[in-house]
Amino acid sequence: MVSQEQRRRQLAREKFLRQQQRRTAARRKARVRNSVIASVLGVVLVGSLALYTTGTLKGDDDKETASAEASPSASATSKAPDPCDKAAAGKAATKTWKKEPAMSIDKSADYTMTLDTTCGEIDIALKTAAAPHTVNSFEFLAGEGYFDHTKCHRLTTSGIYVLQCGDPTGQGTGGPGYTIPDENLKDKSLKDNIYPAGTVAMANTGQAHTGGSQFFLVYQDSQLPPSYTPFGTISDAGMKVLKKIAAAGESTGAGDGVPNATVVIDKATVTKS
Repeated sequence: MVSQEQRRRQLAREKFLRQQQRRTAARRKARVRNSVIASVLGVVLVGSLALYTTGTLKGDDDKETASAEASPSASATSKAPDPCDKAAAGKAATKTWKKEPAMSIDKSADYTMTLDTTCGEIDIALKTAAAPHTVNSFEFLAGEGYFDHTKCHRLTTSGIYVLQCGDPTGQGTGGPGYTIPDENLKDKSLKDNIYPAGTVAMANTGQAHTGGSQFFLVYQDSQLPPSYTPFGTISDAGMKVLKKIAAAGESTGAGDGVPNATVVIDKATVTKS
């Protein structure tokens, strides 16, 4: 007998997968439309805004399954006080690059990414040997100040439990202009399609090798297909910050929206241990 909780999770996963398929089709149509416009105007369109938002990890409401979803909790429907401080002065970067940066990290060394956020510091031990392209990209982008002054734009509190960050536009559509390959999809931590709490993984379009700069932090065990590069583990102190953000809920009350907490990455750094 399938429990109510298992059924709820199954419906949520099916919803996310439908969204993923719908978004992939929309992006394909947009690419065709843009290529036609480019040929008429004689302009080469170099835009990859939609490439860095995962269908599973970016949400709009799906009316088809809304009635089948479990009702949101009282904490989700009432907006909690913002537990975070005012963001530091500055604007998010707009620079993009045409190709993945050349490999410059020491693959045998340990690296740590520190997110100095308005809600507290989140330290992440990076899986350099298992995900060298991903770690190298983050080391490059952090060095360029790419993540500084960016908002974490999405909090999911139903079905999967993640905070999504890494988009300078704050809309879930931005990226660095290049993509990186999927890595470490057979990480020993991913058992039974569960991304455990404390995992940091790449967002993507739902297709292989489409990761860019957007990533998600898992604050509670989340069932997802092993399609998202796991490249880091959050420290215990960082998990306390992440859970504080999650406890404030999200804006829609339906389990997927903008965090009620004003989560801004004031500064991101990647350092070699």
